[in-house]
Amino acid sequence: MRSLTLKQLWARKRRAFGAGIAVIIGVAFLVSTMVLGNAMTKGIDALFTEGNAGLDTRVQSAHDLDTENHQLVPIDAALLGRLAALPEVAEALPSVEGTAQLVGADGGPIGGNGPPTIGMNWVDYDRNPYTFVDGRAPQGPGEVVIDSGAAEDGDLHVGDVTEVRVPMPVEVTVVGIAELRSGSSLGGVTFTWFDTSTAQQLLLGNTERLTGVDLVAADGVSDEQLRDAAAAAIPADAEAQTSAQLTEAAMEEMESDFLGFIKTFLIVFAVIALLVGCFSISNTFSILVAQRTRESALLRAIGASSRQVLMSVTTEAVLIGVLASAAGIGAGYGLALGLNGLLSAAGFGIPTSGFALSQGVVVTGAAVGVGITLLAALAPAWRASRVAPLAALRDVAVDRSGSSWWRAALGVLVFAAGATGLALANQADEPMPVAGLGALGAFVGFVLLGPVVARLAAGVIGTPVAALRGTTGKLARRNAMRNPKRTAGTASALMIGTAVVALFATFGASLKQSMTDLLDESFGGDLDVRQDGFSGAGLPPELAVEIAGLPEVASASPLGEAPLALAVGEDGTLEHDFAISGDIAALASFVDLGDVTGSFEGMGAGELAVSSEWAEDHGVTVGDVVPVEFSDGQPGELTISAVFTEDTLMGSLLVDSSAVNAHLAVPTDFLVLIDLAEGVSQEEGKAAVSVVAERYGDPIVETADEYLEAQAAELDQILALVYGLLALAVIIALIGIANTLSLSIHERTRELGLLRAVGQSRRALRATVRWESVIVAVFGTVGGLALGTFMCWGLIRAIAVTEGFGSFAPPYATLAIVLGVALVAGVVAAWRPARRAAKLDVLDAISSD
Repeated sequence: MRSLTLKQLWARKRRAFGAGIAVIIGVAFLVSTMVLGNAMTKGIDALFTEGNAGLDTRVQSAHDLDTENHQLVPIDAALLGRLAALPEVAEALPSVEGTAQLVGADGGPIGGNGPPTIGMNWVDYDRNPYTFVDGRAPQGPGEVVIDSGAAEDGDLHVGDVTEVRVPMPVEVTVVGIAELRSGSSLGGVTFTWFDTSTAQQLLLGNTERLTGVDLVAADGVSDEQLRDAAAAAIPADAEAQTSAQLTEAAMEEMESDFLGFIKTFLIVFAVIALLVGCFSISNTFSILVAQRTRESALLRAIGASSRQVLMSVTTEAVLIGVLASAAGIGAGYGLALGLNGLLSAAGFGIPTSGFALSQGVVVTGAAVGVGITLLAALAPAWRASRVAPLAALRDVAVDRSGSSWWRAALGVLVFAAGATGLALANQADEPMPVAGLGALGAFVGFVLLGPVVARLAAGVIGTPVAALRGTTGKLARRNAMRNPKRTAGTASALMIGTAVVALFATFGASLKQSMTDLLDESFGGDLDVRQDGFSGAGLPPELAVEIAGLPEVASASPLGEAPLALAVGEDGTLEHDFAISGDIAALASFVDLGDVTGSFEGMGAGELAVSSEWAEDHGVTVGDVVPVEFSDGQPGELTISAVFTEDTLMGSLLVDSSAVNAHLAVPTDFLVLIDLAEGVSQEEGKAAVSVVAERYGDPIVETADEYLEAQAAELDQILALVYGLLALAVIIALIGIANTLSLSIHERTRELGLLRAVGQSRRALRATVRWESVIVAVFGTVGGLALGTFMCWGLIRAIAVTEGFGSFAPPYATLAIVLGVALVAGVVAAWRPARRAAKLDVLDAISSD
């Protein structure tokens, strides 16, 4: 049986390749995400490791609020001399770090779209991990060294004059270009080095503070001994860590934040691709087994057991899985390089290193590929083993298995339960889990009902085809209706892909509409000022002050982020959170905060405003005093002066900037809201504000409509990346359609020969196959669009309850384009099978068995 299986596989190698294409693509995507994820991890780890190679121990503040925007808390610069005097220390070096965003030769900022824009002090010493490519070290105010990647991106060279935003723009001259000694890429991360005193002044506010002290061990002193000696000489609010500990902590933070998100994001699409592939593989093996029914029966008739037939089909599946997985693993490596370029082009580039097929990646890719192939082939293999020997005497080459009553009943029950969960999720105590389970139930029910409704759906979709194309259209319609299980299986893969596309497209459009509605209803003001990007230098507080003094401006309200730790609960445990800081009394005139208990008027440094939900969760009300810890570790108290009900835009905590800015090394704003004076047009106000903004780094000045358009454009950019990844799943589905048609051509050889014998032309035969493909593609696409849109409707309703906003807005134009693409794709998928059918020799076809 083993020899027979191998000979059959070789004889049908074209069909085997068709069955393996879905595995190749699915495994390739999975492997590419793993290779890229590993390369990102290695790249960032190498960056941190090499960056910390110049020190043995670092002393820095022990205070960490564990917030999303981690800020380094300064320490007293006097610690430098105290640590330098320790006998275990060979060198004690000052370390200054903050945010500094370079401006390129074209006047635009470099970076700031995710990877950090870092400002540091340059220290000349033997173990400095950075080396000069060109130029020299900075020697005073106005001189900087930049990294080679930023120099290339910004077209900057030694001797060029540019700006650095800290966040106040500072004119500087590039006197040096440096890179890691290994020459490793920094990805999208940018570095700007100043001399130490300039870095202290710009990044920390004065020369009496440092970010840390880097220690080099004396001869014979281990890193751990140096750390322990330093720990004994520093105050309780500071800590000493070895370079290995610093690298490990930094990697943990990256894994839990940005890097973890990117990996999860890619794995989700790999799972989608594999799920689509599973449907295509299962459908292919179902057809292959059906076509070999007589062969299986003959094997049974000459003595083969059911177990042997089962093992024969299973072995074939395993071999196809092994070969396809091997090809997919190789393709995945190349795809990883392409995905890295795609992420970089989208502004998410991060350092990568060591693109390689590790043993773990190869084993995982092979296990998943073989496992999915085997899983998809089990049901067809089991049916093959159940074929009766007498079937060898009958014409049973066509898989006539259809839908059973229990499948219909189960599909209706599962879909009804899922649809009910989606529809009523907004009334549950925990809407999102209910909506998620409802979406899963609707999806499973939809798949179960596919064969039940496939015949009717194919008939309905094929009716206009039959009416317009005559006999050709009628044949295409009947072919699609003939085997509803096969039609449903072929369409299911495409349904999954288009359902996910519809889900993301509808969610994106609904999110944009929700933002529009929210801003229209809750957001006042005529203009706003913001910095381009979200990881750059921000806006200097002085900008809002000067804007507010313009005669064209009635008021200007700056907004910043203030990390706080609040002591809530009976045990006084600190709870880390973010507050929006600014002139809260003025902010209340720009933003609708709902019903207010208490008052925002005269809200000052010692006061706090909280949302009603936050107040209820923490058992506080107006007049209560909340102990807090500020970003520099200093304790304090804030009195709750107002409780508001609408927290969708501004979050749960509002605090006056005077309460928090004193605890920040360099206070920054991320947005300034502007209300123009009476009689001043938006054009006049924008022109006046732009003149001021130009002196502060030329941030973006825009109207509320322009702000909304900018946010929508950023969302569209993310969705474009999502669509690009989802396209792989759709391609797998279309390959499945082409493969099914190719196999059905083999199955219908005699039928096609008879059609040609009674006068059907090659052109008409090709058209028949193409229209059959279009009917199947439209069935899968319409079902997918309906399912994806319905799931998004339920999820948006659940989000509206949990987040306070959510407008369902299907993008009809986008969905229509997807349907149109499906029509074209159906024709493309049928191109090769149609040509193959038309080339069949009439006499050979009629005489085929």
